[in-house]
Amino acid sequence: MVNFEFYSPTKIFFGKDVELKVGNVIKEKGYKKVLLHYGKSSIIKSGLYDRIINSLKENQIDYLELGGVEPNPKIDLVRKGVQLVKEAEVDLILAVGGGSVIDSAKLIGVGAKSMVDPWLYSIQKETPLETVDLMVILTIAAAGSELSNSCVITNPDVTLKRGFNSEIIRPKYAFLNPELTYSVSKFQTGCGIVDILMHTLERYLVHEDDANLTFRFAEGLMKTVLEEGLKAINNPYDYTSRANLMLASSLSHNGLTGMGVKWFFTVHKLEHELSGFYDEVAHAAGLSILYPAWARFISKKNSKKLAMFARNVMNIENSGDDFVDANKGIDKLEDYFELIGMPTRMTDLGLTNVKFEEMADSATDFGKKCVLGIENLDKYDIIEIYKTSYNR
Repeated sequence: MVNFEFYSPTKIFFGKDVELKVGNVIKEKGYKKVLLHYGKSSIIKSGLYDRIINSLKENQIDYLELGGVEPNPKIDLVRKGVQLVKEAEVDLILAVGGGSVIDSAKLIGVGAKSMVDPWLYSIQKETPLETVDLMVILTIAAAGSELSNSCVITNPDVTLKRGFNSEIIRPKYAFLNPELTYSVSKFQTGCGIVDILMHTLERYLVHEDDANLTFRFAEGLMKTVLEEGLKAINNPYDYTSRANLMLASSLSHNGLTGMGVKWFFTVHKLEHELSGFYDEVAHAAGLSILYPAWARFISKKNSKKLAMFARNVMNIENSGDDFVDANKGIDKLEDYFELIGMPTRMTDLGLTNVKFEEMADSATDFGKKCVLGIENLDKYDIIEIYKTSYNR
């Protein structure tokens, strides 16, 4: 087990109607000016927008708004948000939505406290030193950004999707009401299930094999997501399933399931190239496509941890052969992805003439470096994985 630091400072308000407290909490904490940041029309259609506005007005909270966050959030809107926050002297950003909105808010907060272009943080040319405080009302169980120290943003001008980690960008407060996820579509629920699983699985498939308590945390979380996720797909109004998924979303990405191990997020890095080049690809859809191809590729040399996942999470009977069991586990998880309506090949999304080499060049700086992981991948390994994930 490697040395580690664990930091999860976010205060969670969990349960039915907790979002109604938001104005009161903002007032209690002494914030004076709030930027309400959200996506497009979903929070308005659901009535959540009106409930939030009423709570702000009842508590005499001064606020301004910035909507329009897209899936794979864009740097241009972040830059607009930075300007608004600076000009209005905002001291709290209230992000209402999922990972895209929260990540956009995180970078706005960092950018508003500096004089540099916020994109420089995303490409890790600059290190954030301070930020505007962030509060979250979560509307989808998926990315875990409500408790995480990570932020991922897309720059369409250079077809890059990049991110950074910093402890200062963790939200201060998060309001988690599982009922707010009732209206999430079947596809987006499936995306959430995949995202939660992959945030934990990428911390689980590592070189270390002695972080036993951490692995048991991870296995329990993943088994719960598999079970409750299927229930939520079949019954969107199952409060218990939605609640378990929402809590799993938060705990999958706050560091709990990565204590004592060195993780790499290899599949995430490969996916960032895919959805960076093809903006229509949802992040989790890219993960459900790429994970089986990547896992089969590394199973040839690194099947031990894959076999442990297969036996302990996917309930594959131990045959005594790690390679055989690992691939049975990969097959079973791929079948699960398909069962919940997620794509497992690029052709499932209608992608044609995919730029395999260009994406691999972007991931490896034109072959100058490897993408690190339980098995390091060079440019040609990545091209092979992309091609394998294209079609059956």
